[in-house]
Amino acid sequence: MVSFPYSEALELVKKSVKGKRLNKEEFKKIFKSMLENKLPDVALAAFVLRQEYIPFSPDETADLTLAMVEIGKTVDFGPNTVDKHSIGGVPGNKVSLLIVPIIASTGLKIPKTSSRSITTIGTADTMEVLAPVALRLEEVEEVVKKTNGCIVWGGALDIAPVDDLLIRKVERVLSIDPVSQMIASIMSKKLAMGAKFLVLDIPQGRGTKAETMDEAIKLSKLFTEISYRLGIRLEAAITYGDQPVGHAIGPALEAREALMTLEGNIVSTSLVEKATGLAGILLEMTGKASPGRGQEIAKKVLRSGKALKKMKEIIEAQGGDPKIKSSDIPVGQYTADIEAPVDGYVVSIDNRAIMAIAKAAGAPDDKGAGLIIHKKGGSYVKKGESLMTIYSSSESRLESAIAVARTSEPIVVEGMIRKIIHPSIPIHGLGRIKRLEF
Repeated sequence: MVSFPYSEALELVKKSVKGKRLNKEEFKKIFKSMLENKLPDVALAAFVLRQEYIPFSPDETADLTLAMVEIGKTVDFGPNTVDKHSIGGVPGNKVSLLIVPIIASTGLKIPKTSSRSITTIGTADTMEVLAPVALRLEEVEEVVKKTNGCIVWGGALDIAPVDDLLIRKVERVLSIDPVSQMIASIMSKKLAMGAKFLVLDIPQGRGTKAETMDEAIKLSKLFTEISYRLGIRLEAAITYGDQPVGHAIGPALEAREALMTLEGNIVSTSLVEKATGLAGILLEMTGKASPGRGQEIAKKVLRSGKALKKMKEIIEAQGGDPKIKSSDIPVGQYTADIEAPVDGYVVSIDNRAIMAIAKAAGAPDDKGAGLIIHKKGGSYVKKGESLMTIYSSSESRLESAIAVARTSEPIVVEGMIRKIIHPSIPIHGLGRIKRLEF
């Protein structure tokens, strides 16, 4: 049993819990004690929960970020290093598997690191279907040197290592992601990987971290303000988040959809539009494209096959099979369809319910688990038509996912008449009404 005697770090955690400001050096003392296992887990939880209920100021968040960077390793890939990050909250956000090869094809460096996602399926979980993602920092340097890009798990790189510790021990357990800690988590890893330009994807909509436009704008300004303090040029893109990106949810299913898109089989216009839109912003920020032409150039790179060729180079450099095709990717062998209960239109999709179904099916640990959404917002469906297909490698988990789907109403279908209001007074009070005969 580990004992935890009095320490300065513990007193600093208590100081923070009381709402008092900490500076960079004080944060570093706390983080060093965390990494040396000299603080109890309750202190780690208290440190994160304090931010959940009393967020740090921009100055304190900048100090928090720098402290996280300085206790880990750093690397510099040069002045043309860019990155993209999404704050998450929207299922099916596999756009990085398109953005990285598009950008790397233009000569820019894009060393993409990703955490294991807290609320959805992480980019690292999806890329792991195609190639190893737990690379050492020296290996990442070699991959980027060869290909200009990578898609790896940040937890194996020893960059901002306290972030992965807090995610594993606190944030994932409690399903929380405080704003100040989220910003520090994202920016510390971008800073450690030498990013000079960053496009930030902020999905806005029901079930996301920014449900209203006002919340999304406020978060964008906060990120911009803190990135300025850190010396990173950041542009935030508020994106549509009312429903999943693309049709696939789950590591293997998402990897297959992304690879199909790179192969030229466009299965989702929302996936293409979002990926090329964000890639276009990076091309314009770095001068690779003139203002207003970034997305057009990104689409040309995608259509030309250059992005597919680059993705294969990255897969091979990371230790995967460069000959892999989308049709080669195995998915869960047990499936079930969730059908439309009535004729009508898809009026809403619940992002949280979609993720609950995917996780009940076994994702992301079961790479083949997840679901395919056949009908998205605005689509007309007939009663009995499949709205989604759930996949799992386990019959029992499939049954659990079906139960979640039936109780949570992840896809709402309504006819043109949404509700009937019956009279509140007796019908005889309206006098005699002649019945119409046809």
